Parts: sequence; C-alpha cells; structure tokens
Amino acid sequence: MNYEDATSAKNSRRGIVVFREQEAETFDEAGVMANHSSSVANAGIQKMMEAGLEEGYVMKCLFRSPDPDGFTLTYIWFKGNYALPIHTHNTDCLYYVIAGEIHLGKQVLTCGDGFFLGADTPYGYSVGPQGVEILEFRSSTRFDITVRDGTDKAWDRLVAICAANRDIWKTQKPPVRQPKAA
Repeated sequence: MNYEDATSAKNSRRGIVVFREQEAETFDEAGVMANHSSSVANAGIQKMMEAGLEEGYVMKCLFRSPDPDGFTLTYIWFKGNYALPIHTHNTDCLYYVIAGEIHLGKQVLTCGDGFFLGADTPYGYSVGPQGVEILEFRSSTRFDITVRDGTDKAWDRLVAICAANRDIWKTQKPPVRQPKAA
C-alpha cells in the first residue's frame, strides 16, 4: 500500500487498512530510509554494489502509517551468505525471522526467533547459506541509516562476499520455513 492510499483511509488509527505484498513498494520507492553515512562508508558500499550487492536482497515496505509518529513494517529477503556492514538507525526496531538464519555475533537466529534493537545501537549480521526472510517493525514512518566507516580490510571482505555470491544470488529462491518443534 502506498502512502497516499494510507492517508486517504478515513480515521485509519481506528479503522482497518489492508496491505498486500504484491503492491508493496521497494525501499527506494517508499523513501522511508535516509542515508547519513560518511563518504568513506559510501565508497565501501559503492564497491559492494559494483561486486553485486543489489543481487543479494529484496526489500519491500509492506506498510507505513499515515501518521508520522506511526510505524513501518518491512519485508526483507537477504540471500545466502549476505553480510551487513555495521550500521545504526535512529529508531527502535524489532526483527522477526520468518525463515532461514541470521548470525548475530555468536547467536544464530532461525524461524520464530528475533531481536529488538534500540535506536542508535550499532549492529551488523551475516546470513546463513540458504538466506533469511525477516520482518522489521519500526516505531517510525521514516528512519536514517548510518554505516560505520570500517577498515579497508573490512570493506574488502564485504566486497569479496558480494563477488563470490553474485551469480548464486541471481537465481536463489527464498529459504523454506522450518518451524521449530513444539
């Protein structure tokens, strides 16, 4: 659902607003995230783009409240072995794993797991070989991203991951949901 549809929903805070994945905008189309990274970080990201970064993910803004103090629901599919550089956002965020796995430090999060991240908390994670599908719930309709500068060695590692997985990412399918046993 686009922003105009949401704003036209009469009294949407109390009513029902339906959204559909097929109609979801990409992050770029929705304009929900502003980049405030340094020129050093942006140069590293550019190198990752040249090595195939954009083949490694699908990001959709499923829902954005018409109220600026509302919230955003995002679907993200990071393909196998994807690695996020360390970064921050200026809003709180709640992450939920639908399928696949995230490697967050020494923690491995799988289907049904998630994590909360307070505003301005630096983080990054890598994804298992099958990829990961996640939902992000944010306490804002707009938010910033600031990627850490990192070292040349760190950027080289991220670029190498993109280059090594680019062809696989082009044809990879989302991971299969495997709920944990009760």
